[in-house]
Amino acid sequence: MGLREAASCFVIFLLSVSVVQGEDPWGVRCTPTQICAVKGSKVQIRCSYWHPSRIDDHDVAVEKEFWFTKVQYGEPVDLRSASEYTGRVKYDCGNKACTLTITDLRDSDSDVYQFRFTTNQPTGRFTGSPGVSLSVTGVQAHIPKSSSCWWYDCSKSRVECQTSCSPTPSPSYIWYKNGKKTPGEQSYTAYFYSADSISCAVRGHEDFPSAPVCVDGNSCYRVNYINRNICAFKGSSVDISCSYNSHFYSMTKSWLVAEREDVQLYRPQAVDLLNDPEFTARVQVLDPEPGRSTLRIMNLTLSDSAQYRFTFKSQWFEWDRSFPGTTLTVTDPDVQVICSPIGPTLTCHSSCLLSGRPSFVWYKNGREVQGETSPTFRGFLHPENNYSCAYEHHHSSPVYAPKVPLVQLSQPGDILKDSSVSLTCSSDANPPPAYTWYKENQTLLNRAAQLVFRSILFSDSGEYYCTAENALGKTTSKCVLINVKYAPKPPSVSVSPSGEIMEGSSVTLTCSSDANPAANYTWYKRSGDKQVQPTASGQIFTITDITAEHGGKYQCEAQNTYGRSNTTLHLTVGAGAWKSAVTGTTTALLLVVILLAVFLWIRRNKSFTQQRECSERPEDRVQIPAAAHTRPAEQHHEVHYASVCFTQNRADDLYANIGRVQPQRETEEEEEEAEYSAVRFVSATGTRREEEEDDSSAVYSTVTKH
Repeated sequence: MGLREAASCFVIFLLSVSVVQGEDPWGVRCTPTQICAVKGSKVQIRCSYWHPSRIDDHDVAVEKEFWFTKVQYGEPVDLRSASEYTGRVKYDCGNKACTLTITDLRDSDSDVYQFRFTTNQPTGRFTGSPGVSLSVTGVQAHIPKSSSCWWYDCSKSRVECQTSCSPTPSPSYIWYKNGKKTPGEQSYTAYFYSADSISCAVRGHEDFPSAPVCVDGNSCYRVNYINRNICAFKGSSVDISCSYNSHFYSMTKSWLVAEREDVQLYRPQAVDLLNDPEFTARVQVLDPEPGRSTLRIMNLTLSDSAQYRFTFKSQWFEWDRSFPGTTLTVTDPDVQVICSPIGPTLTCHSSCLLSGRPSFVWYKNGREVQGETSPTFRGFLHPENNYSCAYEHHHSSPVYAPKVPLVQLSQPGDILKDSSVSLTCSSDANPPPAYTWYKENQTLLNRAAQLVFRSILFSDSGEYYCTAENALGKTTSKCVLINVKYAPKPPSVSVSPSGEIMEGSSVTLTCSSDANPAANYTWYKRSGDKQVQPTASGQIFTITDITAEHGGKYQCEAQNTYGRSNTTLHLTVGAGAWKSAVTGTTTALLLVVILLAVFLWIRRNKSFTQQRECSERPEDRVQIPAAAHTRPAEQHHEVHYASVCFTQNRADDLYANIGRVQPQRETEEEEEEAEYSAVRFVSATGTRREEEEDDSSAVYSTVTKH
């Protein structure tokens, strides 16, 4: 079987059990949950996981993925920082899945492996539980004690292959007799010679057979490889060694290459390296001691990854070339320092750990630290220093605490309301730091390199800063001010004093609008639906000595760089107090004059009516002879009544109608004399009085002055 085919079959026994560990929205799924692998081989453990996309309105991003078997001080220990796994573990993570590969499995690798991932959110961490149980088993050929041999001849014997795992269903095996593959299943039964050796392997993992055991005693033919797996760096040298046993002194030995990983064309099953042009100048075969052979390959290339086998032969015997040998993996140098937050501690991790050369070299600020040769750095770690390590002259990149972070805005210039804005925090650090965002007074916002506002609000204005932190230290950025700008909102207008506005008073109009930057204000007086020239500018508009012409619609307009908005106010002006009093008095007097005129008109009209009635009724008139009542002594002041008219149905005697007749003036002494042409009396009794009844009640009908 070729190396490419063998590399695809690492796990020998898989239990078909799929367990979902955890519930939505967090979870880890590993399949299978129990693995039984062969000692010396390599195994792959794969888990997938899921998490919420957002927590507390912040995007969730995975920051770290790792595997662990131990917990120290309450924190899981990354396998890469454990010295016993140095050079034997590898992570392949992406697309919410992570695969752990462990090579050159050992008995001590039997354990429970758990996967853990952490995110940029304070509560965003999850561990798969109960994990994946790995059992490492050795393969051993077992020969019952009942087998017996006589000289070179043994009786028919039955050989069994044993493993420490108990998988279901039971696996099948393949067998090797003196290095040659032979048929067999669970057991192998055959006739053996005392010099024969037997070995078995789990089917599908033929490259990891058991060590050959003698059917009888310990002097059989056999080959044992010191290491079944060897890893080496590109450009370096490697030694592949084995031990062998033979009864013959005269024999030839060869190192063969079975197949190289990058060759797709047909090659012979095994090629002697000393006769292969690609290796002739780069290989040496060393015999450091009897029964031991070493193949040295120099200036390794990636194409040298292959399986190398040892064989020997004599005139009567040859160790078969099909017996699996040592698998060599050549990689690019991958030396790195793994930082663990526990302590914290630094571990020098190499993709390859060469056999017999476990020493490491540590450096601080580029200078070698004397006495530090273990994979774990044991000195004090200071955040201002950087640290690196080397293995086999291959240096790692230095690790150091974060430098002062730099904050960058996604867009230059002004930040407008409702726009999309992001802040990015970056820092020079190794390992990459975890970022945390804060706003003023230590308000925690997000754990991510970016702080995103999909639709920024004015309330988001303020000072922001971020921190960068890894296992070696923590630093804080400078503050960045975000000032969100927006156009004025519709203004509000207040009037002082409130209530009715009278002529002659003063009023103050105040306009205010929410805007950033602050708005400028302009006042307009409207005429109908048209806006006339600006009346005033400024937030406050005061009108003194108000007249009726000041009434009407006023418009306040707020404007800044990003827009404008306006509001209209209707101002009503009432008459002044003195004017109202004058107007009221004038109105009252006018009403009195009108009422008096109406009254006099009605009265006069009634008097004319009564006079007309008197002239038409002669029976109501009486004539009084003038001579009968003339008195000489009073002749100068005599009043002559031309007529007297009595109107009946009156309660009192009134002069209803008196007309004054102007006499002819003969001398100046008579200027004051008046002559009454008519006197009318109204009687309350309503009966005509006869002249003959009573002289005292008579009236003068006519009075003539001589």
